[in-house]
Amino acid sequence: MGKPTTNSTHKLSSNEVAALVDGLFDMDKEQGSGPENVKRYKFGSDNLSIMGDYHGLRMINERFCRLARPVFLPFLRMHPRISAFPPEVKSFDHYCDELENFVSLTTARVEALRSNQLIMLPPNFVSLLTNAYYGGNIAYLPNGRTEFTAAETRVITIVTDGLHRALEAAWRDLMPLAFANPVHEDNLQFATFVESEEKVVCCSFIVQLPDADPATMDLIYPLQALKPIAARLRSRMQSDQVDDDLRWRARLRDAVMAVPLNVTARLAQPTVPLTHLVGLNPGRVVPVDLSPRPQLLVEGTALFDGEPGAQGGRAALSLTRKLDN
Repeated sequence: MGKPTTNSTHKLSSNEVAALVDGLFDMDKEQGSGPENVKRYKFGSDNLSIMGDYHGLRMINERFCRLARPVFLPFLRMHPRISAFPPEVKSFDHYCDELENFVSLTTARVEALRSNQLIMLPPNFVSLLTNAYYGGNIAYLPNGRTEFTAAETRVITIVTDGLHRALEAAWRDLMPLAFANPVHEDNLQFATFVESEEKVVCCSFIVQLPDADPATMDLIYPLQALKPIAARLRSRMQSDQVDDDLRWRARLRDAVMAVPLNVTARLAQPTVPLTHLVGLNPGRVVPVDLSPRPQLLVEGTALFDGEPGAQGGRAALSLTRKLDN
């Protein structure tokens, strides 16, 4: 039996040539069938373009980076620098394939979105925070375990609770969200978040650590939960509310308090006939009735009733009642 040569060429059979020619004819028919091109649509498929460039979500993540820094202060004894990666859309099954089976997963209910939200913390980062929280060095520890200790579980609760409060503040300008009823799981197989084939929006963050490699954490949102607010997430305007600028308010208050005002005291408003005014001259006494109390006027507006008196050898007016204007 002869050995086949490696440089032998494969020739098309008559049936293969006929199928190739028929395919070319079908392509010509499809191109010349009409001006309208028909696009196949699969029901139930996710239209990812509806979210646009995630501009609103990017801004929320940037605010979250600033607001989440104090959460790690009790553990790291410093405010770490936190940076956000651009959001990514992938199936939940695909996201789970990128993780180890043993991770910290905390699911919280978000009623405003009628869905859940997930926070993922790597186990080595949890061990580092726990060790630093109880006086140890900020360094990664060997981790070959399959479950968290009671101390690590407590640290996870403290961290995730702080991250939820930071998320509420970060989302506040776009829409008020409340993250409630957190449920913790440390085995990826038992995490009940969404179906494996459903799309999720993954927001990854990197936490800079002193004398150690950076740590990562993820915030996961179901894509279906964000679609109803896609228009807001695409908008460049995040809020109609303007946060109070305390420094501007203080400067405005100081400027208003420095405005000079004319203050006068009105002792009486006597009524004098014209005939008496004609005969007035220096030294003449005009009777005045002080039964209506003297008043203090600011820019011509009466603000207080008072009583005449003296203080330090000078005439003074004692304020007795504030007038309702």
